[in-house]
Amino acid sequence: MLGELVDTLLAEARRANERRLLVLTGSHESTLDAATTVVSAADFDDAVLVGHQSAERLDRYSPTQVTTLLGTTHDCIVIDAHEECRPNTIGRVAGAVDGGGLFVLLTPPLDSWVDRRDQFDATLAVPPDDVADVTGRFRRRLVSLLRRHDGIAIVDLTTQTVVHEGTTDPSPTTTAVQPQPPPNHAFPAAAYQACLTTDQARTLRTLERLREPGCATVVETDRGRGKSSAAGLAAGSLAATGRRVLVTAPAVTGTTAVFARARELCEQLDVLSETTETDLRTTTGGRVYFEPPDSATALPNDPDAVVVDEAAALPVGLLERFLTSTPVVFTTTIHGYEGAGRGFSVRFRDRLEDSALDVTECTMDTPIRYAPTDPIERWAFHTLLLDARPVVDQLVTDARPDTVDYERPTPAGLLDDEHQLRELFGLLVLAHYRTEPDDLARVLDAPNLSVRTLTHDGHVVAVALLAREGGLASETRRAAYRGERLQGNMLPDLLTGQLRDPEATKPIGQRVMRIATHPAVRSRGLGTRLLESIHAEFDADWFGVAYGATPELIRFWNRNGYRMVHLSTTRNETSGEHSAVMLRSGSSGLYDRHADWFRARIGGMLTDTLSGVDPDVVRAALRATDTAITADLTDREWRLVASAAYGPGQFDMHPEPFRRLALTALSDQACDSLSSRQERLLVTRVLQARPWSAVATALDFHSSSGCRRALGRTLRPLVDQYGTSAAQDERSWYDE
Repeated sequence: MLGELVDTLLAEARRANERRLLVLTGSHESTLDAATTVVSAADFDDAVLVGHQSAERLDRYSPTQVTTLLGTTHDCIVIDAHEECRPNTIGRVAGAVDGGGLFVLLTPPLDSWVDRRDQFDATLAVPPDDVADVTGRFRRRLVSLLRRHDGIAIVDLTTQTVVHEGTTDPSPTTTAVQPQPPPNHAFPAAAYQACLTTDQARTLRTLERLREPGCATVVETDRGRGKSSAAGLAAGSLAATGRRVLVTAPAVTGTTAVFARARELCEQLDVLSETTETDLRTTTGGRVYFEPPDSATALPNDPDAVVVDEAAALPVGLLERFLTSTPVVFTTTIHGYEGAGRGFSVRFRDRLEDSALDVTECTMDTPIRYAPTDPIERWAFHTLLLDARPVVDQLVTDARPDTVDYERPTPAGLLDDEHQLRELFGLLVLAHYRTEPDDLARVLDAPNLSVRTLTHDGHVVAVALLAREGGLASETRRAAYRGERLQGNMLPDLLTGQLRDPEATKPIGQRVMRIATHPAVRSRGLGTRLLESIHAEFDADWFGVAYGATPELIRFWNRNGYRMVHLSTTRNETSGEHSAVMLRSGSSGLYDRHADWFRARIGGMLTDTLSGVDPDVVRAALRATDTAITADLTDREWRLVASAAYGPGQFDMHPEPFRRLALTALSDQACDSLSSRQERLLVTRVLQARPWSAVATALDFHSSSGCRRALGRTLRPLVDQYGTSAAQDERSWYDE
């Protein structure tokens, strides 16, 4: 039975260059045995298994190793979902099955699967909830779509019956056209001959712009269209002529295809000198090399061109740092777990348009690994909402705070309303570079999460994803204080573990995990309207948020009543940003304690662990404190500061009182006597203790001495506003 079904599925898959999905349901042992039978019957020589247990004839990868399959293709990939059904794993693996191949899913009996709890469910059980509180809605949706979609065969091994045959009687695939080098091409003919589709060759021709300074190119595609390979062929072409190409991506494993194509081309052109997995050199002096995103923004080794692969998975603020005269290409996946290309497009569009660069965009539509008619790609998009997007602009363009309704969608309601689910999840994908298929399961199943929306004429225009945190048992609180990690309780874990507050895990709060507004109606106050409704609804001990700090985001949360309580000492390796934590006062003393402590410790951190933070982030963070930090200078210290402002006194003789005064001014929302440049001078020289020469260069002063004089002028309004009689007496010495 099974052998005949596999033969039938593969015959039509190969005829149409499509994939087929085979679901084997039953006991764990029986499905693993059946997978071995399938591989033997089809005589696959590169079949792999993703799961926790091994099977004969299958190379096994644990679910944590699944990223190593990115950029690879296989005739058959088996996912063992008995112990762990993780949406991200399905999304990552589905695209690695080649046309004419088989995707095999091993599951318990489908009718009972939704009631089982596995290792992924355990990650959704955030204390004080346990795994029994996790629902099975995602798997209920998954099972429903497995039964409904074309190209999916289901075999019940318990009853030895074929529930669905999965055949579609497709039309035969058309013969692929071998692209030829275009007229007047600058890249080698071998690069174009290595392209597998006309789309890829057209994109490669566009990437010839990487030879020209002042150019930026955006390549947007669905998964499996060969964008990374096109970037690799372009990088190899440039290296062959002696140019240096910097490659960066959210994860080095995602650049495998880039380096593989560059290496193959340089070998064919007989210019390859030496190579590692992420560093290729040529006999002409060229080079293709990898750097992590944060360090890549400094353009190390003076590259002639930059490739930013999977750019949608990086924050816009970091991407903006690549908008220099060095030519750059941003490649991004439109529908994929790596990030949302449409979100990248919308959020990054303004930055590109405001830059002085010559920007070109291109898309790639033709799949390389399988035919455009492939039903398994459609199933994966549908199941994981990889193609979810907000409602079209025209239907919500009139939305205003007074025209919208505040709604409390339930997971059960979302499961039954695919339209609403796609609209709100599409907004989450659009707004945040880390939204992934696992988040869909969290929305539907996690007991501590809730969703709130604003709708206009029934369409979602704003959405917030909230996490209930805290309220933990005494033993859990003690364990957290001793250093054990608190799963799913981000802010209590931080405040207890790093900031040493033993009471931080007791009060119950609401953390805003994500908040998003439709791009057609941004800057109209809808985000504030949504937060106001959330604050009014929940009787929480505290409200909080944690995010990659940018001045704009800090100001947004500050306007909505949130105050700064923490700024991380290290940058996120991918985003390059320091994390900000802000709280809004509730019915507990948590906010007061940590707001006070932040004000007490931030000065010492800025001269040490936070000395490299963007001064505009520091300015915004200090403004977002609850109250101004008190300078508390002695008379002698005031005389020193006033002398430096109006006379011959010097900051270098005793910086400490200057720092306390700078903290006062920058944290005082009533202080408006300084320009942005003057505030940056106070941050970089006074608070962060950067050298005079470095400050002068960063702030465009002609010399260090000019920078010193500017600091004196900056201090004058602060002496006048905050100074005591001792300061005024000192000033009188220099009045004419």
